[in-house]
Amino acid sequence: MKALEAEDRQTLLVVLAHPDDEVGAVAAMLAQRARGDRVVLCWLTRGEMTEAFGPISPDEVIARRTETGRNAGRILGIETRFLDFPDTAVESGPAAARRVAKLIAEVQPTGVLTFGDAWRRGLRHPDHQATGRIVRDAITLARIQKVVAPARSHRREVPVFTYRGLHSALPSVAIDAEPYLDKVFELGRLYFEALEFPHPGWLEERLRIVGRRWGLAYAEEFDAWETNPGLVSALLPGDLDALSPHPERRAESSIRLMDDS
Repeated sequence: MKALEAEDRQTLLVVLAHPDDEVGAVAAMLAQRARGDRVVLCWLTRGEMTEAFGPISPDEVIARRTETGRNAGRILGIETRFLDFPDTAVESGPAAARRVAKLIAEVQPTGVLTFGDAWRRGLRHPDHQATGRIVRDAITLARIQKVVAPARSHRREVPVFTYRGLHSALPSVAIDAEPYLDKVFELGRLYFEALEFPHPGWLEERLRIVGRRWGLAYAEEFDAWETNPGLVSALLPGDLDALSPHPERRAESSIRLMDDS
């Protein structure tokens, strides 16, 4: 792991709905860790509605999935957190966005990975769709001190990356997953043994299919909402200056240009 200067260190916040949703972003998280950056993985629910464990009590399901999530964090060497949204009943709205805004203000991320809009089974799970909307709204609300107090508002740019659906027309970024395959499959085994998902063959084929699109053996791919598309070594730092910037950034750029002239 590299040693970075404090001003260069990035923080990737990954916000998903259920423990196991992160199997599609292992390379992205480990690529940030390889840079020496901080990665925080937060699940909105504990996945308590699963039937994978048979007829046991909801409390037992919560305990098992919580422990599995914590083990996932240990495998990846990242921070993990749970919120207490109800599994299969995550709903986007002002109250939910405010709760996640407080998380964003606490973590102070330099980029966020979550769900986007999707039209195929799996990604279109209602909890997944709601999670993406909540997170994207929360990024804006986290800028408002009255929303996140007593935490400090988070007003810096937070580029958004989302899981890429088959029909997405958004720009995309890809990360070479081959250097991280051992951990990808270790995490996959953890969840397959607990939940019978993801099947190892399915996980490998998914990475191969994405890799072929980028001329790689294995890859992960994400929608890039605010950064330049292409093959990247890590999601952060994203290339924000190359796209149409927010008015604040245009003003800053103009000042820099004047200072340089």
